Amino acid sequence: MQFLTKNNFLHTARTTQNKNRSALLACVGTLLLPTSVLAGDLTQYQAKYDVLRKGETHGKAVRELKKTANDSYVLTYHSEIEWMIFSDSRKETSKFTYQDQKVSPLSYTMERSGTGPDKEYTLKFDAAQKQVNSNQSKYPLKFDWSDDFQDSLSYQVQVREELKQGKTQLSYPLVDKKGNLRSYDFEVIGIEMISLPIGNIEAIKVKRLYDNDKRQALAWFAPEMDYMLVRMWKGEKGVEQFEVQLNSFTVTAPVSTPTAVKQEMSNEAP
Repeated sequence: MQFLTKNNFLHTARTTQNKNRSALLACVGTLLLPTSVLAGDLTQYQAKYDVLRKGETHGKAVRELKKTANDSYVLTYHSEIEWMIFSDSRKETSKFTYQDQKVSPLSYTMERSGTGPDKEYTLKFDAAQKQVNSNQSKYPLKFDWSDDFQDSLSYQVQVREELKQGKTQLSYPLVDKKGNLRSYDFEVIGIEMISLPIGNIEAIKVKRLYDNDKRQALAWFAPEMDYMLVRMWKGEKGVEQFEVQLNSFTVTAPVSTPTAVKQEMSNEAP
């Protein structure tokens, strides 16, 4: 299996051997995507992040998306943070289906350990019965079913897909880890060139909309990296709580070379 890093994900023209081939690859660079992307599937990847507070690194995080079956995926997010006497280890897992650009969660789990009591939360989304079950309740959660439900991880995949469609106002009914139904609302507020450990990236800046101004959350998604989440910032009353920055990105799917490029390579072969 061939692996793509951020540096060669969309910039393979650098590795060509002559100007003609370089020009051709530059023209079709956006087509040099994993086979899964060209087939309408989600990009499978591993992304690693630094977790910072006031400019200092206090932890690491890894996000990984894998395809498990036709239309079925699993997304995991694992973070390890240490700050002064505080430690926190979390692993979140979302299993979901993806059809016609729509993400539908099947289950969500979150395990937390470190300073304070350990916690574990589980959600099951039963579309057939139109109910959500939680390990925090003996009975199905008491709210009307929606086909648009998301969990605390799956909504991030749906955000990426809707940004690809050019949407600027995003809204999701989200069931959080404790089984509470919330509305997660976002708006695109611009495009910025940001500096990250992996280099300068042009990214779409997205703001979460809260009921009041006490909390703030911003996220940046990079179109050149298939709209990957590359930075996240959260604050309260204007004071930073933490920041997450991408430091590596690897696409774990076979590469599909466009037919035009294959023909050009064939013509120039000795």
